[in-house]
Amino acid sequence: QVQLVESGGGLMQPGGSLSVSCAASGFTFSSYAMSWVRRAPGKGLEWVSDINSGGGSTYYADSVKGRFTISRDNAKNTLYLQMNSLKPEDTAVYYCAKYPSAIATQSFEYDYWGQGTQVTVSS
Repeated sequence: QVQLVESGGGLMQPGGSLSVSCAASGFTFSSYAMSWVRRAPGKGLEWVSDINSGGGSTYYADSVKGRFTISRDNAKNTLYLQMNSLKPEDTAVYYCAKYPSAIATQSFEYDYWGQGTQVTVSS
């Protein structure tokens, strides 16, 4: 069965960097676009970033553009999110999600989600 398992969250001071990963299994990872979304305390889901199946096209929310980098290693079936210049407003549970096709659409039209990993930015 499809599994998406996030890891790498934690506590970081403002201005710091953190990387989160998503290990995928149960499907042909290289054939599907992937996404990162987040939910801050008391708020709704926020789309963060998308990457298409081959990794050649990436997309970012304005709130993270220039600070976050999405990438994937199709040989390792792993999705990454490198987060730099972290701000307190980046505090959230970060989820990876799978699109049902090779194309990312920034649409929340996912067929599978991970369980999430907590990222807390605080001094």
